[in-house]
Amino acid sequence: MGTVRFAHDGAEHRRGGVVSTTDTGALDAEDNKLLVLARGAMGRSGSGSGAAVRDTDGRTYAAGPVELKALSLTALQAAVAAAISSGAEGFEAAVVVGAPFHDAGVAAVREISEAGKIIFADRHGAIYDTVGAEQTP
Repeated sequence: MGTVRFAHDGAEHRRGGVVSTTDTGALDAEDNKLLVLARGAMGRSGSGSGAAVRDTDGRTYAAGPVELKALSLTALQAAVAAAISSGAEGFEAAVVVGAPFHDAGVAAVREISEAGKIIFADRHGAIYDTVGAEQTP
C-alpha cells in the first residue's frame, strides 16, 4: 500500500553548458524555500526524492513520489499535480531533490511554463544544475 503526502504552502559542475554550484547560498530566498520544502517532502515520504514548485502567484507546493499499484508519479509530477489541482496557472520555479534530469515531471512543468526555472539538487541539498530561462551562472 502506498502513501500520498502533499505539503502546501561549492564545487562547480557542467551539464549542457550550464554552470551551477553546490553552494546553496547562491539561491535567492524564494528558491531556497523551495529547496527546504522539497527536502522536507522527501523526508516525510521516506523516499529518495522530493520536489517543490512555486506558481506565478507565489504559492508553493511540495510532494514526494507516489508509488501505488494504480498510480505512479515522480515527486515533481506530484508537486505539479497538487499545484494544478489547486488552480495554479503557471510556474516560476521548481526544485527537484534526489531525482534524475530525465524526471518525467520536467515535461509537466514545461507544458505549463516553458520559461520556468528548474533547479536540481542532491539528497543533501547541494545544487548541481539549473535549467530554464532564469539560469544564473
